This record gives sequence, structure tokens and C-alpha cells, in this order.
Amino acid sequence: MINKIVKSTTEAVADIFDGAVIMISGFGNAGSPIELIHALIDQGAKDLTIVSNNTGSGEVGLAALIAHKRVKKMICSFPRTANSTVFPDLYTKGEIELELVPQGTLAERIRAGGAGIPAFYTPTSVNTPLAEGKECRTFDQTTCVIEYGIKADFSLIKCEAADRYGNLIYNKTARNFGPIMCTAANNTIVQTRRIVELGDIDPECVVTPGIFIKRLVEVSHPADEAKLVSENRRYPWS
Repeated sequence: MINKIVKSTTEAVADIFDGAVIMISGFGNAGSPIELIHALIDQGAKDLTIVSNNTGSGEVGLAALIAHKRVKKMICSFPRTANSTVFPDLYTKGEIELELVPQGTLAERIRAGGAGIPAFYTPTSVNTPLAEGKECRTFDQTTCVIEYGIKADFSLIKCEAADRYGNLIYNKTARNFGPIMCTAANNTIVQTRRIVELGDIDPECVVTPGIFIKRLVEVSHPADEAKLVSENRRYPWS
């Protein structure tokens, strides 16, 4: 019997190892698997490379993982936003690495990794510092720079509902990087707001098929990251 449900976030992240490459979904507050990230902080894995749209906010979720110096390198599009202070401070001190990637290019690099496409060419970033040292070619009189697909050891994803097979649906903008990150990781770990019975999800509505999912855990009342940041909360809770 296929059953990908585990009992806790602790169990879900137990096998994440030091030095792992981890993709983390979320477009700001939407889609951020904050409970899985906090479980990863408790688990203790270090020297991580994180692929995400940004570097988190305040000192919860991804920002808390960075604050505990578990992250060696960030691959992201927005390393600094309104409420991000942890990453900019560590980066200024030279204590964390950054690979800056334009957002559309980041999405396509992840999609390419999941699709088995090793590299592609794009005009984005041509004649900018982001293109330095990269191969360029001209197609139809347009100069393009090569970008390589990204794959990960793990992806941490948040969704709205899942069945025990691991079929997923998302809530509106929480369907951001999650679907492509599921395809680009060797092990995808999902926190879902609710687990439903087989057949309750219309097959025509499934966004991520269960074949891409390794483990899932129900988190029926996920934390509101924006609210925690506004309250100046810090993980571990103090």
C-alpha cells in the first residue's frame, strides 16, 4: 500500500544531511513551509545550499535557518527585501555565499533540472555582471548567455491538500515555485494543510503528481510568517 504520510515534521526531515542542496518553496509568506524549516533547524543539518526566491523575513522560517548559520550558500533572486536583515548582515561580513539569479531564470533553471535539461540559453543578464565568465551565443541576432539546470537533494514544499499517494493541490499564489521544485529534487518533503481521502482530489485538478513526492506531513494550522515577523518573534521561540 502506498502511503507517504509521516507523523511529524521531525520525522519528515530526519534524513537531511550536512552539505545538502535544498529547494524551499515560497513567494514571501505564500507557500513558505515554515514548520518544515523549523524542524530542520531542530534537526541540526549544516553547510546547506538553499535554493529559494528570497532569503526570508525577520528571524523565523528561512531567515531563522540562516541566522543559526546552517546555510553555507544562497541561490536566490531577492537576497534583500523589506524585512530581511539576517542574510544582508551575514553577507556583508563574508559569512555566507550568494549566487544571484534573475527570478525568471531561477524558475527556468529549476524547471530544466526537473525535466532533465542540462542547460539553456537566455538573453536575460547579457551585458551585466551576472553574465561575466559565462558562455554567450547569438540566436537570430539576439545574444544569449548559458544557464545550467538546478537539481537538489531535497525540496521542502507547502501545499493546501494531499492524499496519501502524494498528489498535491495548492492554494492560489502558494503555487509558485513548489510544482517545479517537486520535480527537481531527489527527495521532496511536503507539509500540507489537510490530508484527504483517495479520490477526493479530482485527477484533472492535481498539480503535482504523487510520483514526485517522498514524504508528506499534515500541518493543519500553519504559522503565519508575516504575523510572526510583525510581532518580532524569533525561532526557536523565546
